[in-house]
Amino acid sequence: MEIGARLHHVQLLSSEPARCAEFYASVYGMTIRPEGDTQVCTGPERGLILAPGQPNQLGYAALAFSSVAEFAAYRGTIEARVVAQPALSPLFEEGAFTVTDPDGNRIMFGVDGKNSSIQGQKTDLPPARLQHFAVRSADPAKLRTYYRDTLGFVVSDSVYDEQQNLRACFLRTDREHHAMAVFHAEHRCHDHLSFETADWPAVRDWADRIAMLKVPIVWGIGRHGPGNDTFFMVRDPDGNLAEISAELEVCGSTRAEGRWPHEQRTLNLWGSAIMRS
Repeated sequence: MEIGARLHHVQLLSSEPARCAEFYASVYGMTIRPEGDTQVCTGPERGLILAPGQPNQLGYAALAFSSVAEFAAYRGTIEARVVAQPALSPLFEEGAFTVTDPDGNRIMFGVDGKNSSIQGQKTDLPPARLQHFAVRSADPAKLRTYYRDTLGFVVSDSVYDEQQNLRACFLRTDREHHAMAVFHAEHRCHDHLSFETADWPAVRDWADRIAMLKVPIVWGIGRHGPGNDTFFMVRDPDGNLAEISAELEVCGSTRAEGRWPHEQRTLNLWGSAIMRS
């Protein structure tokens, strides 16, 4: 059973937080609020914090529960399994906490802040809800075990090579196919963020906006195998991938874990793919 939280916002580290913030403001219609040397970017159902640090690294990923009661129940379960550290975020109410996975990635849990402005903002752009994030790891099997057995995420699909080594996995926290993904790679780092839009015509509209801004599409338009969503990706100034996707699979309560071969067609049913390893 899914824990019931959704990805709310993400903190990325950057050597040039202001430059990256301007990119997301321009491309994704987000508003920038500087807080010291950190940039807080918000839009309708999307939040991103750019903080000083080594580029291409995840500061933390923050998942929100819809009520204080659900959050408290989950926290009680987690604290019996793992050390939870008190945490603060400008987009969460007080009382949030973080845990740290075996690769050192921090995952925050909390309740949407009343002043986060994520829910109330409106723009003329198509929807772009922050839907999932992905990381790269030299040991995706260890991360899959941690997120599944310790944090209670549900594995929707796993990808294996011919030697039956795990090469990728997709984990959900609600009925949407995945809230996070893990890809095998030599070095640990952040991989991408994904913004979910309304439908196939909205993907087209976002692609038209990208073209108008002269931002190159580096992958897509395509369709992923796991999740079955249509998508395209661009790169931010630090080289992080940022995705627009639509029509992601919604999983039924009895859906079995899927198994896919490690090949380009798994990552893109329509053509070539970015292979992390």
